[in-house]
Amino acid sequence: MTMKAAVESSRRVFRAQARVMKALANESRLMIVDRLSQGECSAGELTRLVGSDQTTVSKHLAVLRAHGIVEDRREGSVVIYRLLTPCITNFFSCATQVLKEAR
Repeated sequence: MTMKAAVESSRRVFRAQARVMKALANESRLMIVDRLSQGECSAGELTRLVGSDQTTVSKHLAVLRAHGIVEDRREGSVVIYRLLTPCITNFFSCATQVLKEAR
């Protein structure tokens, strides 16, 4: 692999990582991810947790789903969400450490 090809490959990876970070760059979505780190949860429960209307929470969940962070399944009329990539919670620990060191 040439140097130019290696740089371009790295750039694609960084661009994809930036999209995931952008998907997490919202307080409500962070609350959802944090809750789902504890186990599955219904859309209704997540709506109550976030404190926004169902349409807004649904849009947040769609962003997280589109980026491979959560997945859903139906149980009758109830939609259940789960964290697809639990390692994403490592981000919380890292962000907390950054905040502590920035003081």
